Amino acid sequence: MEREKMEKEGEGDETEQALKASGAEPLPEGRSGLILRGWLIESCHRSILTSLAVQEWEDKLGSSHLPEMVFGESSLLLLHVDSGIKIHFNAFDALNGWKQEALPPVEVPAAAKWKFRSKPFQQVILDYDYTFTTPYCGSETVELNTDKFGTRTVSGDGHCGLQWEDCEEGIDLVALASKEPILFYDEVVLYEDELADNGVSLLTVKVRVMPSCWFLLLRFWLRIDGVLMRLRDTRMYCSFGNEASVATIIRESCWRESTFQHLSAKGFPSDPAAYSDPNLICQRLSIVKQKTQKLTIPR
Repeated sequence: MEREKMEKEGEGDETEQALKASGAEPLPEGRSGLILRGWLIESCHRSILTSLAVQEWEDKLGSSHLPEMVFGESSLLLLHVDSGIKIHFNAFDALNGWKQEALPPVEVPAAAKWKFRSKPFQQVILDYDYTFTTPYCGSETVELNTDKFGTRTVSGDGHCGLQWEDCEEGIDLVALASKEPILFYDEVVLYEDELADNGVSLLTVKVRVMPSCWFLLLRFWLRIDGVLMRLRDTRMYCSFGNEASVATIIRESCWRESTFQHLSAKGFPSDPAAYSDPNLICQRLSIVKQKTQKLTIPR
């Protein structure tokens, strides 16, 4: 126990030294994140929605269905202070994307029982996407400095007109693989549903900040045991470069999915237990859609 305590203290000292060497500033006590090279990066973890909040969300979304666990106040925020550009991730906007896209429900005979098991005496009409698959790739707003009042005002409703352009360049994997110290890392769960123990529907966002860049992965992961697996990944990468240059964010979005039947036909296991980690099987899934874009932020 004493050795473990000393190792943790040593790791803490190394992190503190790396923060100081990079010029990063940790956020005040009680907040999780840092300020580095003009970026404020902050994660927030909160408990699942209360029953009252669930009702409010259902009213706003126009749906009587929500995932079993919605972490409605949890979020990840990346704010470029000088330009006011704010990229953030939250459950409400993600579920709004699910509601608007409205994919047809996956055809599974038992699905109606999974989602309505608490209402066994009601007639079930499964007419919505019970997997909560979302096209969500983040929310965007612009915060403008107002010198007159010395405060910030928010412009935009998540569609603030940031100019993402299609591009050929991808994320710099060599830079990501370099042995830089990780100044900040966190994973935020936005919502989750276990499909009544018949699989998983999960939306998470992870962020990693190094002295030269930040990187994040927003992932929707679906596994309906014996039926289907689906991955919708959005990766964002920003290299800090030099102070005089512009900041560029690369965003890669990829939708993959395959049926268990298709995977079995290719010689892969049909046992759902073999597919607990999406990182290990993502390359086995067929690509449905993908695109790469960039956002240029003048310094």
